[in-house]
Amino acid sequence: MHPGMLYWWKLHRGGGSCSTYADCGPSHREAYRWRGRWQEYAAAAQDSELGAGAFGVRRPLRFLAYKLDLDESQVAELARILNELKTERAQVEVDGRRATAALADAVAGEQFNAQRAAEAGGLRVASAEHLRDAVLKALGRIHQLLEPEQRERLAYLIRTGTLQI
Repeated sequence: MHPGMLYWWKLHRGGGSCSTYADCGPSHREAYRWRGRWQEYAAAAQDSELGAGAFGVRRPLRFLAYKLDLDESQVAELARILNELKTERAQVEVDGRRATAALADAVAGEQFNAQRAAEAGGLRVASAEHLRDAVLKALGRIHQLLEPEQRERLAYLIRTGTLQI
């Protein structure tokens, strides 16, 4: 169900015909209970520069299983691959926060700490290289997992931007 439909569905599911009254609608308590819940069903507003929002585990797995017509064994292996990639992306996010803190520490002192800033930059580069290697390894495993027709469909999804890696 589309997130915009949730409010309407919840409002009209209870019945009642009060479409002409200005004060008609859910009580304040019910309105506050559902306020902001649409975010649970929506995609991320923006991804980080590394694209961490592109692969989760549940929705991308279901999407790929449907689009690529995967069998049960392929779905199980793809779930393992995506889970490992999600863990690597989370580690890169942690490293990014560490690098940001290190840059802030380098600027906070009376004098600029160039060594600390260089370490932070090195940490960002190393984590980006580690993520690149993890993505390449995951793509290689996915390539081995898929049949030729499924590979063509996956390439199409990547090429058109429907699937981001």
